[in-house]
Amino acid sequence: MPTPREQSEQRERETLSPHAAKSAQSRGRARPEPQCPIRTVFQRDRDRIIHSKAFRRLTHKTQVFIAPEADHYRTRLTHTLEVAQIARTIARALRLNEDLTEAIALGHDLGHTPFGHAGEWALDAVYREFDPSAHFRHAEQSLRVVETLEKDGRGLNLTWEVRDGIRGHSKGMEDLPTNDGEGPSTLEGVVLVYADRIAYVNHDIDDAVRAGLITPRSLPPECMEVLGETHSQRITTMVADIISHSEDRAEVWMGERVQSATNRLKDFLFERVYQTEAAGGGEAERVRRVIEGLFRFYMAHPEDVPDGRSAAEAGAEQLARRVCDYLAGMTDRFAAQQFQQHFVPRRWRRMD
Repeated sequence: MPTPREQSEQRERETLSPHAAKSAQSRGRARPEPQCPIRTVFQRDRDRIIHSKAFRRLTHKTQVFIAPEADHYRTRLTHTLEVAQIARTIARALRLNEDLTEAIALGHDLGHTPFGHAGEWALDAVYREFDPSAHFRHAEQSLRVVETLEKDGRGLNLTWEVRDGIRGHSKGMEDLPTNDGEGPSTLEGVVLVYADRIAYVNHDIDDAVRAGLITPRSLPPECMEVLGETHSQRITTMVADIISHSEDRAEVWMGERVQSATNRLKDFLFERVYQTEAAGGGEAERVRRVIEGLFRFYMAHPEDVPDGRSAAEAGAEQLARRVCDYLAGMTDRFAAQQFQQHFVPRRWRRMD
């Protein structure tokens, strides 16, 4: 009698699009493992990510707004969950592999720094001071988390398809589309690129309005005319447009009119929110000082970095890589605590 996993694999062959990734045809893992009798390989990857330490830390990492006092601003974890919901909706409508799509979505931001965009830019700059040939990109760091850093250096040993989707998920400030030859190899991975953009463009507008940085009336009117006036309308328009242009095709695509409006909204957010100190309530310079201060401190004190002493013995570049990994993995509050511990004077003890 077929196992539950084999039955799931058979259902994929019978019901998924010919263009979908099939779990039974995965390119496999870097280290071969016995098959699970219950779960497909992509289901196992999803579960491994959910149970990882890096995933749990996302709840205390900033999405955009640094140390918000209100309860309803997005964190990196809530962003991840919103991306997964949008990605699964698109994948289901296109008869793609939902398990693969969800695994990529849940793992795509594991490598993000504390303090959101400000933290990522600060870490990239200070890392280059100690290794001019290096750089920091959160998509590459997310891949490093699942391949190397989790499980005490063993990594999660995910399938090739999930790792490929994580590696190629981010377009940063670039415009969509995604068929530039450098994006994900699977349609499920391309769905994630779109879902990530749809999620953050819309929820960051919502948070920016809540923070008083922008108003609904300040949004580009030409975008609102195409996409809709409300959060829900815009997401529905974007998702429906992708589905209508991609159904039964060997590509995932967004129509030119909706894509242009989406790209314009992204540019608007970079101009008005991400690249201004207002995103942190004037805290962006403080974030830079925290990240730079901690990086330089750990380079001078490798004994305070997990495995830092052995990295220091190997050379400055290896130590800088280890310090970068350590800082990127920190939550906002842990980074703030470490900065306070190493740089803020404490009350002297009274000596009798």
